[in-house]
Amino acid sequence: MPYKEPSQVLYTLLQNIVEEGRRFAATADMKVSDMSSQAPVGTTLALLERQLKVMTAVQARVHFALKQELKLLKNIIRDYTDPDYTYDPEYGNRKAKKADYDLVDIIPVSDPNAATMSQRVVQYQAVIQMAQMAPDIYDLPQLHRNMLNVLGIKDADKLVPLPDDQKPRDPVTENMNVLKGEPVKAFVHQDHESHIKVHTSAMQDPIIMQLVGQNPKAPQIQAAMMAHIAEHVGFAYRQKIEQQLGMALPPEDEKLPPQVEIALSQMMAQAAQQVLQQSQAKQAQQQAQQQSQDPMIQMQQQDLQLRQKELELKEKKMALDAAAQADKLDIERERMTGTLELNSMKVGAQIQESKAKSAAQQERDGVRMGIDIAKQKAQQDLQVKQASLKHIAAFKQNNKGQPPK
Repeated sequence: MPYKEPSQVLYTLLQNIVEEGRRFAATADMKVSDMSSQAPVGTTLALLERQLKVMTAVQARVHFALKQELKLLKNIIRDYTDPDYTYDPEYGNRKAKKADYDLVDIIPVSDPNAATMSQRVVQYQAVIQMAQMAPDIYDLPQLHRNMLNVLGIKDADKLVPLPDDQKPRDPVTENMNVLKGEPVKAFVHQDHESHIKVHTSAMQDPIIMQLVGQNPKAPQIQAAMMAHIAEHVGFAYRQKIEQQLGMALPPEDEKLPPQVEIALSQMMAQAAQQVLQQSQAKQAQQQAQQQSQDPMIQMQQQDLQLRQKELELKEKKMALDAAAQADKLDIERERMTGTLELNSMKVGAQIQESKAKSAAQQERDGVRMGIDIAKQKAQQDLQVKQASLKHIAAFKQNNKGQPPK
């Protein structure tokens, strides 16, 4: 062939093109497989992102393009298909199809930021390392389940069961699952009061508590039981609020408009106050029943009853003493009143007697005076008569027997 081999200039040009391409793509020459197994997860993840920077950009653009395509398909289905559903939807009616498509966006479920499985695995490893530093704020079962799904492990739901996978169980089965360390979940339609009673009875059972105390996982079992009881308590409180409102509350994950949320909150405030009053009355009744069954309380009540009886006896004795004293005072008052009346009668009698004596004396004095006056008058009349007789006699003597004119 009449052609020369590649010259040094062409080789240098090839190297320059490769270098410029690497600089443009910002890829790293180092391979992850060549790194040490002790390398930090963050370093490995940074290298992966650097190597896959171009691929990630391409995938992000493909993801955006697919989103636009699905949006066009949604509009076509909304505008050019039957306006009604061909089945009865769970919520609403068949004619809600167009309105549903107006409110819903159809988007891809892929993650444009994770191009390969190895990158997603490294990301979950980083999250798991962070969760080990603060396990209380992470949902570890959900994290491990996602890790198994990324790795492509089959039957991940059996290896790491989650509460969302659970079905409604009776309270005894829930107690058994908690003792075995299996997840449990409460559902809104259950009889939460009955579940709470069964769970609290199991926690108060001395035999069960003795066996649980010997289990090295006793704190986890008790924490799981308390969390499950708290879940039932929350649903029971929700049911009480619904009973007071006379209506069902919206689902927990439903997004409410601000006006609806404000109006519903005001109604809930009134219902919560009524529920609080009912709970306080019920608690007071239960406390009274418990106190009536407590031996110490019963002894104290008996002591109080004895003291009450003693106090009543003392009050009765004081009342009798007061009545006797009052009777004594009444008798003394009556005696004094009788004495006063007797003295008054005596004084009256004495006054009457004095008056009678005065009247009799006055009468006697009057009689005497009358007698004296009569005597004096008789004497005067006698004297006048005698004087008249003397005068007549003198006249006769002077006139010699002729009567006076």
